[in-house]
Amino acid sequence: MFRLELPKLVGCLARMVRDVGLAEELAQDAFVAALETWPAQGIPDNPGAWLVTTAKRRAINLLEHHRMRERKHDEITRQLADPPDDGNDVLTLMFVACHPILSPEARVALTLRLLGGLTTDEIARAFLTTEPTIAQRIVRAKRALAEAGVGFEIPAPGERVARLASVMEVIYLVFNAGYAANAGDDAMRPELVDDALRLAHMLASLVPDEPEVHGLCALVDLHASRMATRLGPDGAPVLLLDQPRHRWDRPLIRRGLASLARAEQLGGAGLYVLQAKISACHARAMRPEDTDWAQIARLYGALATLRPSPVVEINRAMAVAMSDGPQAGLAIVDAVAVDPALARYHWLPSVRGELLARLGRLDEARAELLRAAELAGNARDREQLRARAAAL
Repeated sequence: MFRLELPKLVGCLARMVRDVGLAEELAQDAFVAALETWPAQGIPDNPGAWLVTTAKRRAINLLEHHRMRERKHDEITRQLADPPDDGNDVLTLMFVACHPILSPEARVALTLRLLGGLTTDEIARAFLTTEPTIAQRIVRAKRALAEAGVGFEIPAPGERVARLASVMEVIYLVFNAGYAANAGDDAMRPELVDDALRLAHMLASLVPDEPEVHGLCALVDLHASRMATRLGPDGAPVLLLDQPRHRWDRPLIRRGLASLARAEQLGGAGLYVLQAKISACHARAMRPEDTDWAQIARLYGALATLRPSPVVEINRAMAVAMSDGPQAGLAIVDAVAVDPALARYHWLPSVRGELLARLGRLDEARAELLRAAELAGNARDREQLRARAAAL
C-alpha cells in the first residue's frame, strides 16, 4: 500500500503546500495514522482516499499551528472536499524529482524515495553506498528545489520536452543500475529493474502521446525479458548468444513489442525508440542464427548519427562483426580506441579481445581480456573475463 499510494499522496500534498519535503512528511504521518487505526477498525473500502483525507487534515492542522495566512488555510480547506487529480499530481511529482538543477545522483535518489517508495537504506544498498550518503542527497535535493523556488506544476510546453528527457534518463539509470550492476559482487539487482519497469509504465500512462516514453517502456521490457537467462547456475553472466531463448519472458516481450508499435505509430525515431528496435531484433529471433545483424548494425548507425558516442560505436562494431566478419568490426573498434573517454571502460578491451580471438590472434586477445578484467568494477565480470582469457 505504501509503494502504491505514496507517489499519489506526496503529489497531492505537494500541490497544496508547495514543498516536497513537507509533503513527504505529511504523507508519512498519514501512513503512521493508518498503522495505528486500521488494525482496530479494519482497512477502509478506499484506503487511498482515507490516506489523502487524513494527510490533508494534518496539513491544515500544521498550517494552523504555524499561523499561516488565512488565504492558504482557506485554499486547502476547499481542496479537502475536492477529489485529488492523481494523474497530474504524480506526473508533476516526477518532473519535480527529476528537475535538471539536481545532479543525476540526486534525481535518482529522490525519484526512488518519492515515486518508488524505497527507504534510504534500500536505495543505499542498491547503489552500494551508505545510508547517510543517500539521506544527505535527498535532503540536499529537497533544499535545492526549495531554494530555487521550483514550482509544483507541470512545465510549460517549451520546457516540458527537456524536463521529460530528464525523467526518462532517471528511469533508465535506475533500470541499468539493476540490469547490469557495474560494481559490487552481484551481476544484477532485480528490485531496481522492477522499480524502473513500474516507473516507465506509470509515465506512459500519464503522457500517452509521447513516442519516446513508449520507446523507453519497450526498451526496458525487452531487456528485462532476458533477466532469467543472464546468469548461469554458478551466478556467472551468460552472453546474449549463449542464453536459452525458450526461457525468455514471452509476455514481457509481447508487452515490449506492443509499446514499440505504439511508439512507431506516434512517429517515434529517437534514442529510446532506436534502442528498443535493436532489442526487438534479438527478441524476435527464436535462435541466435536468426538474428538480423545487418539491421542491428544499421540501427546502431542511426543511433550514432542521432547521438555520436564511442560506446555506440563499440556496439555497432559487434553487430558489424556478426554481419560482415570480425576484421570489419575490429576496424571500427580500433578507430574509437584512442578516445580518452574509454580509458577506463572495460568493455573496450573486452570486445577487442573477443574480435582478436575470432581472428586467431590469441596472444593479443588474451592480453586484452586480462586488461578488461583489471578495469571491470563488477566481481562477476572480472571472473568471466579471466576465465575467457584462461580458455584461450
